[in-house]
Amino acid sequence: MRDPGARHLAVVSMFSKLKAAWNRLAGGRGLGEADAPAAPPVEYKGYRIRATPYRNNGAYQTAGIIEKDTPEGVKEHRFIRADTHQGRDDAIAFAISKAKQIIDLQGDRIFVQASG
Repeated sequence: MRDPGARHLAVVSMFSKLKAAWNRLAGGRGLGEADAPAAPPVEYKGYRIRATPYRNNGAYQTAGIIEKDTPEGVKEHRFIRADTHQGRDDAIAFAISKAKQIIDLQGDRIFVQASG
């Protein structure tokens, strides 16, 4: 029979990671990242890309925000990818590259809410 204490630790760990990811999506930053300057936004085909990599298990997770100014206001699409990088600069460069790919493939459809 499996140790109930180990199961509890696994569940707590999973929820801790989910909470951290949610906080980052909501605009929060991870511990120790407050000192790092924000990456400058990059303009691309009428969109603004902000790379927002964060530390996760000793590496930087690919993440970013794609924004577009519209008559209705600023539209925003946040993304996180499974790719990780040892250096923050590499993660920033890859997030920008990934955002450009998302823009090229999907355009304004990234702002459409999925109905479910």
